[in-house]
Amino acid sequence: IEDRRANPPAKSYTTSLFQGGVPKIGGKILEEAREVVEAADEPGPEGRSHLIYEAADVTYHVMVMLGYHGIHWREVEQELGRRFG
Repeated sequence: IEDRRANPPAKSYTTSLFQGGVPKIGGKILEEAREVVEAADEPGPEGRSHLIYEAADVTYHVMVMLGYHGIHWREVEQELGRRFG
């Protein structure tokens, strides 16, 4: 994500998100978060797989938002460590 921000390929999904800024990235985070909650209510192994898939999507989009603001994932990890040791 950092490389895409520094060297944006023209046909990159990440580049298109960066170009759309907070409104576009934020919209995707909201969409994917809703899908995580929906998947969490699905039963069985298929539901579990779907939840993992959607969790990956929302995590990716949060990472893009962080990258848009020049925040590295390790800063989030440090904050979690500060809160929970």
